[in-house]
Amino acid sequence: MARTVVIRAHGGPEVLEIEDRPVGDPGPGQVRIRHEAVGLNFIDVYQRSGLYPMALPAALGMEAAGVIEAVGEGVTHLAPGMRAAYAAQPPGAYCEARVMPAAQVCPLPAAIPFEEGAAMMLKGLTVVYLFHRTVDLKPGDTVLFHAAAGGVGLIACQWARAEGIRLIATAGSAEKCRLALEHGAAEAVNYRDPDWPARVRALTGGRGVDVVMDSVGKATWDGSLDCLRPLGMMISFGNASGPVPPVNLGTLAAKGSLKVTRPTLFTHIARHEDAQAMAAHLFGRVVTGAVRIVIDRRLPLDQVAEAHRALEARETTGATVLIP
Repeated sequence: MARTVVIRAHGGPEVLEIEDRPVGDPGPGQVRIRHEAVGLNFIDVYQRSGLYPMALPAALGMEAAGVIEAVGEGVTHLAPGMRAAYAAQPPGAYCEARVMPAAQVCPLPAAIPFEEGAAMMLKGLTVVYLFHRTVDLKPGDTVLFHAAAGGVGLIACQWARAEGIRLIATAGSAEKCRLALEHGAAEAVNYRDPDWPARVRALTGGRGVDVVMDSVGKATWDGSLDCLRPLGMMISFGNASGPVPPVNLGTLAAKGSLKVTRPTLFTHIARHEDAQAMAAHLFGRVVTGAVRIVIDRRLPLDQVAEAHRALEARETTGATVLIP
C-alpha cells in the first residue's frame, strides 16, 4: 500500500485527500518506483480545479524522483535499485510509490539529489522544448519570459544566460524581479505595472522581442502581442491567470504577421527516445552548474493542500517539493 493524494471532485485545495492505495507489480513496459520527492506544478492545479477535466476519482501529480523497485518485461533502460526521475503521463506522482509506464522515466545522475530531480523534470524539460524544439533561437535573440521567478522561469533565466540569449523577465513584485536578474535575466519588468508592454518595447529600442514565452495566460496575452516584433513568435504554454480568450487571427496580421503556438511538454516527450534525449540535455546543464535548481519550499505530502494554496496565490518562487 502507498499513501496517495486523490480527488473525488474538482474544486479548491480542500478537495485533496490522502488514501492508501495498492501498488502491485509492473507489467510489460512498466516500472514500480518508490518516491523520495515529488514536484508541484501549475498543471496539478489545473487538473484539480477542473480547468483540465479528469475522470474521477483521480490521483494527481506529474513529476517525481526516487528508486526503481521493479521493472516489467521489455524495460531495458532501467533496473531495480537505479535512481530515476520523470515528468510523465498519467497523473499520480503525489504518492509514496506507484506502477507507471517506463518510457518517460529517466535514469537520474548520482550528482543530482532526489529533491532537485523531482523539482526539475517537468519545469526543466519545459525549458528544453521552449528553447530548442519550439523555435530556432540563437545567441543574440531576445526573449520575453513571463513569471520568470517561478520554477520554470528561474531555469529559463539561467538557460538563456548560458546560451547567449537576452531574456527580459517579468514578475509580479520588485523582489521577484531581483530574483530573476540574479539568475541570469538581462532585464526585469513588473507586470503589475500597467505600462509594462511599453517598458519592454523601450528595452528593445522600439523593435520588439523575437519571442514571448507566456505561462500566465489571460492577464498577459494582449500585452505580450504588443511586445513582439513583426514576424515574432508568441508561445503560450500555461494559464496561471486563466485561459486565453478566443483569438482574432486578424489581430495577428495587424500587429505584424505574428506567429502563435500552444505546445505541451507531453507532446514533445511522447516518444521514448525524445524524452530520454531531452532529459540528458537537462541533466548535463545541471551537472555542469550552468543551471541551478532553486527549491523554495519543502512540505510533507500531507500538507499538499497548503502547497496548492501557496502556488495559486503566487507566494512561491522557484520550485516546491513534497516529501512522501
